[in-house]
Amino acid sequence: MKKKQVNKPRIAELVRELLVELGEDPEREGLKVTPQRMAEALTFLTSGYAQTPKKVLNGAVFQAHLNHMIIVRDIEIYSLCEHHLLPFYGRCHVGYIAKDKVLGVSKIARIVDCFARRLQIQERLTEQVAMAVLEEADAEGVGVVMECRHLCMMMRGVEKQNSVMTTSVVLGSFRNDTATRQEFMTLIQRPS
Repeated sequence: MKKKQVNKPRIAELVRELLVELGEDPEREGLKVTPQRMAEALTFLTSGYAQTPKKVLNGAVFQAHLNHMIIVRDIEIYSLCEHHLLPFYGRCHVGYIAKDKVLGVSKIARIVDCFARRLQIQERLTEQVAMAVLEEADAEGVGVVMECRHLCMMMRGVEKQNSVMTTSVVLGSFRNDTATRQEFMTLIQRPS
């Protein structure tokens, strides 16, 4: 699916209309440039639609005949909840067992961003990252755990400031082998 070109002037126009509907004066000092800034921000925050895991890997898949667990912990996540367009943020831990290929270490974070920079729900985001790593690395198994705070739950609705949502997806040997899954879960824990 090819994403259409973002029309920033139209987004800015819509933001201006939204400000008016909220009872604001878009011509007042603090808001004069807000529609353009918001258009830029939304374009960046949804730039993942124009990316694919293959594009962000950019060839950084290397032959390596290994059978070890590789983990990248504490990858920062910033995304927008598709239900309220409010941010959610947190951290992601990705582990995989290589067979014949390894991914460039920074590319794992780029895969996370590829999917986080879309309108999302955390559950789907976790699965998309796991599936992409499994496919691109042709891994024996993959584990992904995300821990995020959702502003739609903190700022409105139930207003629970300390809530953290945790999601996990385990595929291949991480799903089928209890010891592998346990090793991954132990290694992503923070030291006391």
